[in-house]
Amino acid sequence: MSQIDGLLVLDKPAGCTSHDVVARCRRIFGQKRVGHAGTLDPDATGVLLVGLGQATRLLQYLSGLSKRYTGEVVLGVATTTLDAMGTVTGTWDMSGVNLEAARAAARSLTGQINQVPPMVSALKVGGRRLHELARAGIEVERAARPVTVWRFDIELAPVAQIGDKAVLAIDVVCSSGTYVRSLAADLGTALGGGAHLRCLRRLAVGSYGVDEAVSLDALEASPEPAKAVLGPVEALRGMARLTVSGDVAEAVGHGRVLPLGAFGDMGREQPGPWAVLSGAGSLLAVYQTHGPQHAKPSVVLSFPAGAGA
Repeated sequence: MSQIDGLLVLDKPAGCTSHDVVARCRRIFGQKRVGHAGTLDPDATGVLLVGLGQATRLLQYLSGLSKRYTGEVVLGVATTTLDAMGTVTGTWDMSGVNLEAARAAARSLTGQINQVPPMVSALKVGGRRLHELARAGIEVERAARPVTVWRFDIELAPVAQIGDKAVLAIDVVCSSGTYVRSLAADLGTALGGGAHLRCLRRLAVGSYGVDEAVSLDALEASPEPAKAVLGPVEALRGMARLTVSGDVAEAVGHGRVLPLGAFGDMGREQPGPWAVLSGAGSLLAVYQTHGPQHAKPSVVLSFPAGAGA
């Protein structure tokens, strides 16, 4: 099988890491060059963007996209991992909390907030991932980081009780880098007790939704898994595009710094990045402004003739 260049919108199952997903995709497509954008916790499900071949170089433009999640918050129980996988660290009687109070607390966690990354995150501190330090019993100081929560909706979960503990269903739209498990824990604290997250599901990354996602099992069972792969142009569906031809297309293909005028109105009106396409619709490169008069490539792709669409 020849190398496939493109983007997979996967529906990650529970019980595997994002790295496990990449390993399975390498086996399915028979190629080593595979990567992902935006880690999902092992017990979480939903949209994971996986790049194949040269499209792995485009993942940098996808990792910062907004995210949408659903999940459940169990009130009255805190855990070491802030989710259902951890060891219980505290319990509270929160039977007096009603839906109105929970929604008010959620509003206080909406907008631009400062959030401390959990010790069980994939964030690196001193060259080591926090979850590796946590497994070794080491806790380090973590600086709070600004994140944005555009929506934090709360309803009663379908299973509204686990024993004597209330369960809330949440629907969150947030910026990249937001930890929903931390939102769940902070919600519990704001309500005068503790809480943890369970059943986390990512419904969307930017415009890539779970409705277009494919499962790993379906890919493995398919005689033509490549049909599920979006082309490199579609991998940058949210990015401004422009088409070039002739000498400009040749210069772009060689990664040259060019005058902004070579990109027409786009070069003068937007700083980029821009997806630069050939007249045939193939993705040649990603460019952005470089100084007041020029543009330079941040990624230059090399596809066989007719590829890269």
